[in-house]
Amino acid sequence: MEQYEPDSLSAAQTAAIRRSLTSGRGALSRRSMLRAGGVGALTIGGLASLSACGIPPAKREGQGTASTDDSAKEKTLAFSNWTEYMDVSEDEKGRPSLEAFTKRTGIKVKYTEDINDNVEFFGKIKPQLAAGQDTGRDLICVTDWLAARMIRLGWAQKLDPANLPNAYANLSAQFRRPDWDPGRSYSYPWTGISTVIAYNAKATGGKKVDSVTQLLDDPALKGRVGFLTEMRDTVGMTLLDMGKDPGAFTDADYDAAIGRLQKAVDKKQIRRFTGNDYTSDLDKGDIAACLAWAGDIIQLQADNPDIKFSIPSAGYITSSDNLLVPAQARHKTNAEKLIDYYYELPVAAQLAAYINYVCPVDGVKDELAKIDPELANNTLILPDKAMAKKSRAFRSLTSAEETAYEEKFAKLIGA
Repeated sequence: MEQYEPDSLSAAQTAAIRRSLTSGRGALSRRSMLRAGGVGALTIGGLASLSACGIPPAKREGQGTASTDDSAKEKTLAFSNWTEYMDVSEDEKGRPSLEAFTKRTGIKVKYTEDINDNVEFFGKIKPQLAAGQDTGRDLICVTDWLAARMIRLGWAQKLDPANLPNAYANLSAQFRRPDWDPGRSYSYPWTGISTVIAYNAKATGGKKVDSVTQLLDDPALKGRVGFLTEMRDTVGMTLLDMGKDPGAFTDADYDAAIGRLQKAVDKKQIRRFTGNDYTSDLDKGDIAACLAWAGDIIQLQADNPDIKFSIPSAGYITSSDNLLVPAQARHKTNAEKLIDYYYELPVAAQLAAYINYVCPVDGVKDELAKIDPELANNTLILPDKAMAKKSRAFRSLTSAEETAYEEKFAKLIGA
């Protein structure tokens, strides 16, 4: 068995993770801070889990690992997910979609909301994965960068397409070929997370804000612009505005984007770099326009009709949270059945109506309209074809790139 030494975390990477967990997307409940409270803080042990050395992968890198599958004789499944990421009944005592799955298949789901952040969760399961042991979980939901890491280490099982007919047929085109799992051999997205432009029409005097160029250069917005403390979102959106592909940029492209942002900082165009706390400033109009996460906008608009959003003609950044079957999980087929179940159109609509994030299931609009016509027409939940074509993903980074890029970004935002 080959020894693999995982990428260690630099000080800049550690700082970036802490920013994410205290004020960034990692600090959001998966429906929004506006609906639920924040999450636990990052533990030192969690950080250490990503910088440990000399850990053998479950198999050769990228191959995944086979495991004994007891699905046929054990009608059970353990599913770990984020908080507020599953539909609940009106009395908050049940989970209708999961209960319907059990009634149909006889498979009982042990559903646990024990993912508060990617790093902390990885710290929980790493020792078992490194030792080639069952984590006690048959299905997990992690953000794309961690999904990529687990696949690379061989700590995720390859999925059987025969058990995923709905998932294969109904997966939206924009999510089909991430560079870390092309063709979705190991993962399927649970939701998408879009970064777009939001603005307070009252604060802008009715002016529409629809480009990063406008955020950076419009003198009418000076001192009332917000960008995000998440490097991939802020730099990715800036790269797109510069005509560069966030999925295939160079070091020089990255430096040019940082330089462009620095000019806006120097001339005080940018009020500040924010995490999820931009929502209150945008709502009040202290920030007139900013980069924002789609799930927040939906909730802000429910109470403030002045909150608008736009999709830049240059494109926007989308990431995803993804379902994986961990190495040595004992109920792989049961897990695949659950994945496929959530790609059935009525079930996907039921979930989307509750969590309000980008639904990765194509053709779900009519079913969602039966539940809530307004949500069915909201392109932040169901991107139309024109919007989907503008979706771009920030490419996977090597450890050296991430260290260098985060250091430059930290200097930019004064972190």
